[in-house]
Amino acid sequence: QVQLVESGGGLVQAGGSLRLSCTASGRTFNRRTVGWFCQAPGKDREFVATISGSGSPTYYADSVKGRFTISRDNAQNTVYLQMGNLRPEDTAVYYCAARDTPLTSRTSREYKYWGQGTQVTVSS
Repeated sequence: QVQLVESGGGLVQAGGSLRLSCTASGRTFNRRTVGWFCQAPGKDREFVATISGSGSPTYYADSVKGRFTISRDNAQNTVYLQMGNLRPEDTAVYYCAARDTPLTSRTSREYKYWGQGTQVTVSS
C-alpha cells in the first residue's frame, strides 16, 4: 500500500514558477511509475506528466511541453513537478498518483494510489 502527499501549490502571477512535490510512504517506490494530473472546477481530470520507476522515460501533455519538468528522487521517495511560465489556464488542483508497475501511463484509471491534491492558482 502507498500513501501520497502533495505540497508546493499556491498563488502565483502569470509567467511565474512553482515546484510541486509528491512524497510517498510505502515500499518499492522505485518500482512504481508516478503521474501528475489536474482538475479544474466543472472539467474532467486531465493528464499532465508521468515518469517511470527508474526516471526515464517521461511523457507530458502537449499543453505543458517545454514548460513543466517531471523528475524523481527515489532515495527520498519523492517526485517533483517543476512548473514554469505558468498561465491562468493552468489553474487547477494538481494530484499525484502512483501505479504498482514501473511502466508509464497517461490514463488516470491505470493509477491505483492518489494523493489529496494541491491547489495551483495563476493570476493574470
